[in-house]
Amino acid sequence: MDIDELVARINELARKQKDTGLTEDELAERSRLREIYLGNIRRNFRAQLESIEIVDEDNGKDGPGQTR
Repeated sequence: MDIDELVARINELARKQKDTGLTEDELAERSRLREIYLGNIRRNFRAQLESIEIVDEDNGKDGPGQTR
């Protein structure tokens, strides 16, 4: 299931929750889908953070503990 399908299904379950409520199976599905979605967000965010490179114009890359 790609991210668009995942979000669409989560939204569909959210609308149904507001209208008529969810069955136990649907509640479990919603919980599982939310965990998958959050896992994707965390992985993407971590990848972005790990790709950040701080460069000091005077000294090159900043090392741990160095300040500008």
